[in-house]
Amino acid sequence: MHNEFTAIIEKDGDYYMAYCPEISGANGQGRTVDECKASLGAAIALILETLREDAMRNVPADAIVDTIAIP
Repeated sequence: MHNEFTAIIEKDGDYYMAYCPEISGANGQGRTVDECKASLGAAIALILETLREDAMRNVPADAIVDTIAIP
């Protein structure tokens, strides 16, 4: 699944700090903007994976599980 999220990046001393306003708790940091964005991307992926796993625990065995793409 491909999606795009907003990255708010700010310089803080020698580091860059980032957060994603769409995903609560998604933060990243790095010495460069690219490192910071990669860190934020990893945090977003982990949060979404965790949310998905938690949600799937409550799905009834006879439910239809499918995917949709968001353009």
